[in-house]
Amino acid sequence: MAGEGALTPTGYIQHHLQNLVVGFHPENGFSLAKSSEEAAAMGFWAIHLDSMFWSVGLGALFLFIFKKAADRATSGVPGGLQNFVESIVEFVDENVRDTMSVKSNFVGPLALTIFVWVFLMNLMDLIPVDFIPYFFEHILGVPYMKIVPSTDVNVTFGISLSVFALMIYFGIKMKGLGGFLGELAFNPFTSDNVVIKWLFVPFNVLLEGVSLLAKPVSLALRLFGNMYAGELIFILIALLPWFAQWALSVPWAIFHILVITLQAFIFMMLTIVYMAMAHEHH
Repeated sequence: MAGEGALTPTGYIQHHLQNLVVGFHPENGFSLAKSSEEAAAMGFWAIHLDSMFWSVGLGALFLFIFKKAADRATSGVPGGLQNFVESIVEFVDENVRDTMSVKSNFVGPLALTIFVWVFLMNLMDLIPVDFIPYFFEHILGVPYMKIVPSTDVNVTFGISLSVFALMIYFGIKMKGLGGFLGELAFNPFTSDNVVIKWLFVPFNVLLEGVSLLAKPVSLALRLFGNMYAGELIFILIALLPWFAQWALSVPWAIFHILVITLQAFIFMMLTIVYMAMAHEHH
C-alpha cells in the first residue's frame, strides 16, 4: 500500500487508522462505511467489525491453546505447551496471591484472561502493517482492516468498563450496599463529631466519586494510548524506502515486544488491585 500512487502519505496514514465500520447512515441506511466520512456520519450507531472480529478471534485462540494444554496435561514429564501454560498460570497466580488479602476463586481466572487476551491483541501490532490489510482490500474487497484491537478505544473501554462493573458488584457484595456507599460518603475526611462528619459528605463523595470514575478511564486510555502510538510509528516507518524500513522497523519491533508485554501486565495488575480494593473491608 505504501507504494500506491493514489495514496498520499496523509491518506496512507488515515487509511490504516480507519476501522471497518458498519452501522446506520442517515442517507444509506444500515450499511458498510466506504469512507471515513461515512463512518463518522454513523456516529454512535456503528460497530467496528474488524475490532470485533480480531478481539473475539484472539479470545477464541486463547481458549483453544489453554484447553489444548489442559487436555494434554500430565503428572509426568510435561511437554513444551504444558510448561508454557503452567508458567503463565503460576505467574498470574503469584501476583494475585501477593495482592489479594482475601481468597477469591474469581480474581485469578479474571486476571489470567485479561493478561493473555490483552497480550494477544497487542501482539498483532508486530505483524507488518500492510500484510493483512492488503489481503483484505485487494483479495476480499474489504476497504479497511485494523488488526490490532487494543488500538481501538472502544475495545479498551469495553474491557475497562467490565472491570469497573465487577468492582462495583464485588464492592457491594463484600461490604453491603451501606458499606460501599459509606466508603464513598465518609472517606477520606471523617470526624467523631456527627455534625462535622455529615458536613464532610459532599466533599468526600466528590473526591471518592472522581477517584472511582477515573479508574476505568485511566485503565482504558493507558492501554489505548500506548498501543495507538506504537501502531502509528510502524505506519510512519512503512512510508520510508524499503531499505530504511528494515533498519528501523526491526529495532522498534524488538523494543515493542517489551511494550506489549508491559501493557498487558499493567492492565492485569491494576485489575487485581481494583478487585482487592473491592474485597477489602474498612
